[in-house]
Amino acid sequence: MEVKIGVQHANRELVLESEQTPDEVQELVAAALTGKSGLLELTDEKGRKVLVPADRLAYVEIGEVSTRKVGFGAI
Repeated sequence: MEVKIGVQHANRELVLESEQTPDEVQELVAAALTGKSGLLELTDEKGRKVLVPADRLAYVEIGEVSTRKVGFGAI
């Protein structure tokens, strides 16, 4: 699953592939925004951790990975 994270005052968004379900990611985002730690912690599919301060989150987009079509096909 692909997760895009917009960070305030940053020109680029963070994009990571995660094996977590959309519901798990949503729960982690909600917990970071309402919790005491104030830190969003996600793990990508290679086991690396991504940490983002919750007060710097602009948006979090949760979605399935879209495969790109390559080549010439009939339209």
